[in-house]
Amino acid sequence: MAVSRFQQMDVYVAAIEYVGQTRPLVVRLRRTDLALADQMHRAVVSIPLNIAEGAGEFSPADKARFYRYALRSATETLAILDVCRKLRLMKPEEEIAYETGDRVVAMLTRLVASAVDRVGRRTDRK
Repeated sequence: MAVSRFQQMDVYVAAIEYVGQTRPLVVRLRRTDLALADQMHRAVVSIPLNIAEGAGEFSPADKARFYRYALRSATETLAILDVCRKLRLMKPEEEIAYETGDRVVAMLTRLVASAVDRVGRRTDRK
């Protein structure tokens, strides 16, 4: 099976791992809080999708835009995990998802900064 370039990105691999780690929580939430489950599912799946879209762009500005979308979704998922913690909806073994989500946010923050820096360098050349 051929692997696309974006699938080799560490941040993409971590984002896919994060989707898998949050899945049991999402499935369980569907029985108790459908709105929260739906929000978490949409946000966590949005992360790797936006990373892939950004990787497929040529312009640094477009790359930065999609990576920012992924970052926004990733931070949203961390807030949802905070809500789940507060409401005691998370199992102890699901805490690993928080660590992975935090790692994804850190990686995306660096990726966005790098893409924005490239946009600035292109603007400086004019």
